[in-house]
Amino acid sequence: MDSESNESGVCGCCGPLRPRYKRLVDNIFPEDPKDGLSKSDMEKLTFYAVSAPEKLDRIGAYLADRLSRDVVRHRYGYVVIAMEALDQLLMACHSQSIKPFVESFLHMVAKLLESREPDLQVLGTNSFVKFANIEEDTPSYHRRYDFFVSQFSAMCHSTHEDPETRTRIRVAGIKGLQGVVRKTVNDELQAIIWEPQHMDKLIPSMLFNMQDADDLDRAGHPSTPSGSGQDGEENPAALAENCFRELLGRAAYGNMKNAVRPVLVHLDNHHLWDPNEFAVSCFRIIMFSIQAQHSHHVIQQVLTHLDGNNKSTPRVRAGIVQVLLETVAIAAKGSVGPTVLEVFNTLLKHLRMSVDFELGDSSRRNSSSSVSSVRGRESDERIVQNAIIQTIGFFGGNLPDYQRAEVMMFIMGKVPVYGTPCHTLDTVKIGHQGTKRIQTMLLSSLIMVTSGFKSKSMSAALPPPFLDPLFSISLMEDSELRQLVLEILHNIIDRHDNRAKLRGIRIIPNVAALKIKREKISKQDVAFMKKHGQQLYRHVYLGCKEEDNVHKNFELLFTTLAILTIELANEEVVIDLIRLSVALQEMALNNEENMPMSIRCGIMALVAAYLNFLSQMIANPPFCQHVSKVIELRNMDAPYLLPEHIFRDKCPLPESLDKDDRQLYFQTADMAECLAGPGYNAERLSIPYIPQVTDEDRLTRRKSFVDTISLQVDIMSSSLPDKQSELAEEITFETLKKAIDTTGLEEQEREKRRQVMEKFQKAPFEEIAAHCESKANMLHDRLAQIFELTIRPPPSPSGVVSISAGHTQHPSVPVYEMKFPDLCVY
Repeated sequence: MDSESNESGVCGCCGPLRPRYKRLVDNIFPEDPKDGLSKSDMEKLTFYAVSAPEKLDRIGAYLADRLSRDVVRHRYGYVVIAMEALDQLLMACHSQSIKPFVESFLHMVAKLLESREPDLQVLGTNSFVKFANIEEDTPSYHRRYDFFVSQFSAMCHSTHEDPETRTRIRVAGIKGLQGVVRKTVNDELQAIIWEPQHMDKLIPSMLFNMQDADDLDRAGHPSTPSGSGQDGEENPAALAENCFRELLGRAAYGNMKNAVRPVLVHLDNHHLWDPNEFAVSCFRIIMFSIQAQHSHHVIQQVLTHLDGNNKSTPRVRAGIVQVLLETVAIAAKGSVGPTVLEVFNTLLKHLRMSVDFELGDSSRRNSSSSVSSVRGRESDERIVQNAIIQTIGFFGGNLPDYQRAEVMMFIMGKVPVYGTPCHTLDTVKIGHQGTKRIQTMLLSSLIMVTSGFKSKSMSAALPPPFLDPLFSISLMEDSELRQLVLEILHNIIDRHDNRAKLRGIRIIPNVAALKIKREKISKQDVAFMKKHGQQLYRHVYLGCKEEDNVHKNFELLFTTLAILTIELANEEVVIDLIRLSVALQEMALNNEENMPMSIRCGIMALVAAYLNFLSQMIANPPFCQHVSKVIELRNMDAPYLLPEHIFRDKCPLPESLDKDDRQLYFQTADMAECLAGPGYNAERLSIPYIPQVTDEDRLTRRKSFVDTISLQVDIMSSSLPDKQSELAEEITFETLKKAIDTTGLEEQEREKRRQVMEKFQKAPFEEIAAHCESKANMLHDRLAQIFELTIRPPPSPSGVVSISAGHTQHPSVPVYEMKFPDLCVY
């Protein structure tokens, strides 16, 4: 029997002598493929494979051969049976020997994907997805998925004629990519999947299907897991979004660049920045899918892409900036990382470039053939600028207070101020108009950044490096810039949100009804007002007399004085504010600046509105009666001195203001009498307020009184020598006798001493310090000039010119040619 069997086996004609695994495999295929897989025979094959795992590779190879033949012969029923058997074997066997079997399995899947039949492609994809969900015990050192990434990506871009078939192929391609992602991202040995050549296929395939959806509202909703519902499975857009989220959620820090760059390239290639709804939805998905600590990497990628598109059309740049706004809005709620200042630096750079483009187009408008196109580009540049400002403001406004203070300083340092170097925004080429535009836009962004900013200490919120340039801009001859500066101050100083209650300059009949919130002034704020109070008063004083002031300027000035009273006023500050109000009234009455009548009446109305507010805030009945009496008389005799009348469109103005009608004006003596008593140093009201002289006017475009004084000194000194020569000729005995007579000089000296004593006793410390500081500065300047003229290097007889510390010294002189003073020669 054995010999017959061997002979039959050698001839290859006897079935029972075929290897057992082949017989078991053959048995699972029925005669009619419609009958499907034989379950009993499949159970036998599975048991055999589990019992003899070393045979798995041969089983896999044999199944692969049969499947290949069936594919070629278009016997698709047997192909389906073979893949079902492979799937069951794959799910049942978990051993070291499964590795060779997997290679045969993947080879068969590749065969199906390469076919032109959509059913076979879908079949192969489903088998691959089942394989991807299996967790292997040991990693694979040699397995690669390059072919599957390429093939599944191609299926995602299917252009089949039949819409239903096209959808089936695209869904299968997306599921296949999702399987590749799940199989590779958790395997350290498969890090190659994150390389650009694979990401450049994976990401665009997902975005292509997301873009093809009619409804993009799902971008803001959390995705449902794949396979959780029939609609989600058959919708390519929803499935692609799920896969996209899953991929980004598994991305490590080092892979973020390769994951985000293809998104930007796809948006460029398909012109999706204008309109940018899809771009915004993509980056919202990205920011909500990645780990929070990687947010700044995405922002960095968008910033770099914005730099690369600096010469693109304005709408493209605006679209990128708006996408950046969405990313920073989400990132600001978590960890932004080290890119905070870099974001602002890049945005400010593009803001300057946008202004350059706009002004360049406007300068070429006359020579351009198409005026409408130039105007269109200007309006497009405005869209870019507004998007940048909105991004700066929104990002800064969502940062924590400690970072927001740094951002405020950073932006303030970029605002161009005349007379000071501006390191990043060169304003020489763009001229006055461009400089003003940049100032306006940066201050507008500062308003957004400072909105809602709450600082416990004013010295921390308004440090000198921030306050000084801000006040310098407030001296500009532009009402819009001054309005922006005052609004920034309101955002910072108003810590109890009282501005809304004070909106509009008016005579408030009952301040208590406003229910103003306030707290006791802290010691830090008292110290701040002692140091910077005179600076604040000075800028209110100078800001009131600008000829281009409009209704809004006076409203903001009134709000500024009111907020200072609420937040920072103790008894000493109240006296200073009253002195400031009286000084404003005197300035309007005397009119030494030749101001228009509308401005003078506006100042008088501002003083009336503020003193009415202040008198009720300090709850001093005599003071309130005095203010109410003046306001009542103005209502009857001079309504143009009240805010309700002067700020109307057609308010009749007087030809002049009568200084002699004292009842229409607030009298210092009456207010001092009202405040006499404990708490207030009413004697200080008799000292007129004089603006503190500082160097800030040097930073502005106006001609300050310091410059005027120096100009007068120069004129006098230039004409002085001639007068001295004339005086020298007229000196006689009588003139010498008059010079020696000192009777009148003694009285003048005593009066001068009395005035100095009174000033040092009653004047505020800040004014005394400012006066002494100005004298010290003048003394130092004179000494420096004297030293520069007198100190020279000592001559030496060597006759050699020497260079020391970078300065060339004067040439030496021989001894015999030196000229010494007579007193030194003996």
